[in-house]
Amino acid sequence: MTMTQATAEVFLTALRALPKKQQSAVLIRIADEKDLREDLLDLALIASRRDEPSRPFREYLAEKGK
Repeated sequence: MTMTQATAEVFLTALRALPKKQQSAVLIRIADEKDLREDLLDLALIASRRDEPSRPFREYLAEKGK
């Protein structure tokens, strides 16, 4: 486990240990931060598409150009 992963695990464990009301308050604060909200949306999109097949970038550009 990397240092970054370990740090993330510590924060996640601390968040899970909070009562639901406090968990919600923390998550609302994160969502209120524009940059963090955008990062979370990007990460959610990446996670939801993780199992999709990849394709060459040139193929994507050719399709986009049509």
